[in-house]
Amino acid sequence: MPRRNAKAGVPWVLWIPATIALALVVLPVVGLLTRSDLTRFPSLVTSEASLQALRLSLLTAAMSTVICVLLGVPLAVVLARSRLRGIRVLRAVVLLPLVLPPVVGGLALLYLLGRKGFLGYLLNVVAGVQVPFTTGAVVIAQTFVAMPFLVVSLEGALRNSGDRYEQVASTLGARPWTVFRRVTVPLLLPALGSGVVLSFARALGEFGATITFAGSLEGVTRTLPLEVYQQAEVDLDSAVALALLLIVVAVLVIALARPRALEGVRS
Repeated sequence: MPRRNAKAGVPWVLWIPATIALALVVLPVVGLLTRSDLTRFPSLVTSEASLQALRLSLLTAAMSTVICVLLGVPLAVVLARSRLRGIRVLRAVVLLPLVLPPVVGGLALLYLLGRKGFLGYLLNVVAGVQVPFTTGAVVIAQTFVAMPFLVVSLEGALRNSGDRYEQVASTLGARPWTVFRRVTVPLLLPALGSGVVLSFARALGEFGATITFAGSLEGVTRTLPLEVYQQAEVDLDSAVALALLLIVVAVLVIALARPRALEGVRS
């Protein structure tokens, strides 16, 4: 008789491509370590410009993640549960930032909210508000590129879980808003944790859309990735040290915030 609780092993042939894939991720980081001057690392990453860029990155990434949750959760529910015609086209548009080069996204935002953009022109004339090259522009750019990661996670979770529980609740007389709060949201919580982590990490590392739409103004829009780019032109050692700092921060965020249940670990 088969043993209880027996676990299927991993076929040995899978270890070959898995090792190559791991090497493609790990070896570039090793390359940075070999190039860095660890004796100067503390002084390089604690300079005023570096700390200012790190604080701005963490602040704007947190703000953009909150916006992603507030807007992305309803959007994911609409995409997963709506039966409207054309929903596939809408889904493709929502996921467009995943395949667009970030610089293209920055240009799109610039020609929407810039002084010559149709919405930016109205904001400037009516309210006297200029969005580009401000801290708010950084948050918008990060939200633009990060939100699809949250939406993909949540929509996939909703489709996998099905809608039988929501249908039962509706049959028992619960209103749509009650069904959403009491049934849909609890179903989303595990995937929401994963989506939040992915969105925050993506926002933290955003570069192309930010520099195109918000520029690189020290203390205003120069996040840590932009500071790495800036230092790469004047001090390569400093750029390498900041790149390692960004990697460490990203790894800590993912390791500490990623729910254990998503990794198949039972507490």
